[in-house]
Amino acid sequence: MMNNELVEKAKKLKLLILDVDGVLTDGKLFFDNDGNEYKSFHARDGHGIKLLRQTGVEVAIISGRKSNSVALRMKSLGIEYVYQGHENKISAFNEIIEKIGITPEQAAHVGDDVLDLPVMMRVGLAIAVQDANFAVKQRADWCTELSGGCGAVREVCDFIMQAQGTFDDALSPYLK
Repeated sequence: MMNNELVEKAKKLKLLILDVDGVLTDGKLFFDNDGNEYKSFHARDGHGIKLLRQTGVEVAIISGRKSNSVALRMKSLGIEYVYQGHENKISAFNEIIEKIGITPEQAAHVGDDVLDLPVMMRVGLAIAVQDANFAVKQRADWCTELSGGCGAVREVCDFIMQAQGTFDDALSPYLK
């Protein structure tokens, strides 16, 4: 189970920021002969995002790459704050927290590679997926047990809801 310091940080969260490649996906990029890009998203991650958003925690995406499949997936999840093609993720981060009206300490970021470090170093809870680059894992407050694209985001969503005491209410419609 999580230590008390992580739970206390998670209790304050109003925003979860996710990277895409290597966090919401396994990091593999597929291209067909016409240059179309394909990504694979885990269904449980998507449902975790929906449950977390229903508890009042906002979710945002900041990705260094641009992809139509990401735009389509985020639209299907109802995610309003989608920033693609932002290799310098700080400007997007600053814009999101200003729009939502929160402090950096009220945000968490899940990353897997060094491109994520500038935001991870500014948020209240920095999270690395299990298969993240070693430099990212060293600087994270917490590393998930699951790898990117394999349910790590759901693990994070469930943890935040448990820390905030909203997990049982989110689960209750499925227990009737």
